[in-house]
Amino acid sequence: MRSKADHTAAIHDKRRAAVVVNTRSRRGRRHYAEVLRLLRAAGFDLTGIHQVTDPSRLRETLLRALSAEPDLLVVGGGDGTLSSSIRHVAGRDVALGVLPLGTTNNFARSLGLPLDLPGAIRVFTAGKVADIDLGLCGDRPFANLASFGVSAEVAGTVRPWLKRLLGRAAYPLTAMTILPGHRPFRAYITVDGRRHELLTHQLNVANGRFHGGWQIARDAGIDNHSLVAYQLGSGKRLRLVGETLVRATTGRWRSLAGGPFLTGREMLLETDPPMAADIDGEVRLRTPLVIKTIPNGVRVMVPQHFVDQ
Repeated sequence: MRSKADHTAAIHDKRRAAVVVNTRSRRGRRHYAEVLRLLRAAGFDLTGIHQVTDPSRLRETLLRALSAEPDLLVVGGGDGTLSSSIRHVAGRDVALGVLPLGTTNNFARSLGLPLDLPGAIRVFTAGKVADIDLGLCGDRPFANLASFGVSAEVAGTVRPWLKRLLGRAAYPLTAMTILPGHRPFRAYITVDGRRHELLTHQLNVANGRFHGGWQIARDAGIDNHSLVAYQLGSGKRLRLVGETLVRATTGRWRSLAGGPFLTGREMLLETDPPMAADIDGEVRLRTPLVIKTIPNGVRVMVPQHFVDQ
């Protein structure tokens, strides 16, 4: 593979890019034509233009886009689309260019990207190639978050029209309808040989820095070679509601050293009862699971101020 500096220079100079836009995402259909206009105005030679209307065909679309061997794979969509894209970019001599067209855009926020289209595309022409960490839950790579509990039920039931109407507020609203009948579960997390036990309605294991559009902690990061496990609330529903509302209304952030966080490169997660995993918005796999980080596992375009470790 090229050095990151050579890869950056190739993208800036040659501007060969393939484009994949999920028009089923919150803003994908509305901004599809604008994406193409802005990329062409920025001087990009588009080796392929791919519109995804059926999510079940995303994989074959990504592989078709990559077959042209672009220097940059530009993907527009939400966190689920970008997580799927990362699996195919990992280990290749191609960088992922992110267009945040989803509801919460956690992955884009973790990279410090502008959330507007002109700003995101300026990163492709003025930014740099960085290699960031890749999460792995079982055998499934992920970009941002694996979560268990209420969120997995929310991911499986939240209505697309509600996400389009309310944006990220659709998730806590749907959670409030599920929570009254939700039973807490016991989780066992083994990190660095030590086993931790907790009772909760919601458990998250983050590779990135944001969840639900809000920052987890100021020193969490997507390129620090470490996962962060944390619960929201406890076994009591009201405490989960309270913490969710505080995060949603204040965006409060705190240091990993000052909160109930577990950190490590690899974690064994067991739950009683077995739980489904919500992996970047897609409900897949069940516990027990090994969750780990692959340091510098995938290349992406980021702003110049991004700290590449």
